[in-house]
Amino acid sequence: MAYNRRKVLGIIGGGSIVAATAGAGVFLSTRTPTRAMLPWQQAGQYQEPRRRALSYAILAPNPHNRQPWQVDLSQQDRITLFADTGKMLPHTDPFNRQITIGLGCFLELLRMAAAEQGYRAEIKLFPQGFENSHLDQRPVAEITMIKDEGIQKNPLFAQVLLRRSLKEPFDIAKSVPDEALNQLEKVVGNGVGVGTSNGMDRVAALRQVTREAMAIEIKTPRTYQESVDLFRIGKSEVNANPDGIDFSGPLFGSLALLGLFTREIALDVNSSAYQQGIESVMANIDTAMGYIWLKTAGNGRIDQLNAGRDWLRINLATTALGIGLHPISQALQEYDEMNGHYEKIHKILDAEGETVQMLGRLGYGKAVPPSPRWPLDAKITKA
Repeated sequence: MAYNRRKVLGIIGGGSIVAATAGAGVFLSTRTPTRAMLPWQQAGQYQEPRRRALSYAILAPNPHNRQPWQVDLSQQDRITLFADTGKMLPHTDPFNRQITIGLGCFLELLRMAAAEQGYRAEIKLFPQGFENSHLDQRPVAEITMIKDEGIQKNPLFAQVLLRRSLKEPFDIAKSVPDEALNQLEKVVGNGVGVGTSNGMDRVAALRQVTREAMAIEIKTPRTYQESVDLFRIGKSEVNANPDGIDFSGPLFGSLALLGLFTREIALDVNSSAYQQGIESVMANIDTAMGYIWLKTAGNGRIDQLNAGRDWLRINLATTALGIGLHPISQALQEYDEMNGHYEKIHKILDAEGETVQMLGRLGYGKAVPPSPRWPLDAKITKA
């Protein structure tokens, strides 16, 4: 997770680190978890068509960067996709809805990557059925790669390696134009509804409800603990376990080594670090200059997968337009403490009777590095 200096100072309660010598500067420059970033460099470097497509698919956006996909390549020309049930978020995503959306992002990126090679990815969803209450060991999809030189390629694929979830403050002096919102709405299909807004009354209402929902997640002990357990602090932790919430780079790496940023400090609700960390997160929310959301008539697994497919395309389209997109879906989470805000945000978004699957804030912000990823081989269970 990329954080600016203001956020870092917040986390350590206003302190700072000074690299007093040239040697210290060299040390700080080595704090990037380069091994965990290798999958972004290796994408497309495989000769075998399935692995080549999968090397892009593993870069898809997903909740808490859990990367909840496993694949079986034991059958020729086929990919069988499974949900890694060890990567669930039981407190903030008790029905695995958000995880399923992430799997939809994966499938859409896989389909695009196959088309780039002249293959049609024929996808059969949940061939052995599914439960709406939870994901299980049954396959999420069977994908057959079929050679098709006439397959249409998606121009959005050019943005795959540039795509980010921009979790930084946006420029509040720069509005998101109507034309950009219109273009984003056009990339959605699969029976998924889309809404956008840059009107300041609705933006103000959404800033408020998303701020309140974020506070609920942070101040509910079990949901906050779920996030803190997924903190990866410093280069070594990120390289060893490149999923979860990334706190790497020179400053965070140094803070970790000095004992100034730990999970214990993050959990201490009486510390200035905790309070200023909350203020920093809320400051991001307060810079939203527009919003985009996806909604479905139902809330079954296919609806969720389709929402993920469209979210992936929206993320690529915002990248092409130079617009930052940050998923901000706390109010859509389905646990008891969030019930009131779940209802409130559906009312604000005119979605009563429907399910809002994704909500993202829009704006313009600085470039950030990609999120860490497990290598492709780590996600192949059978070859």
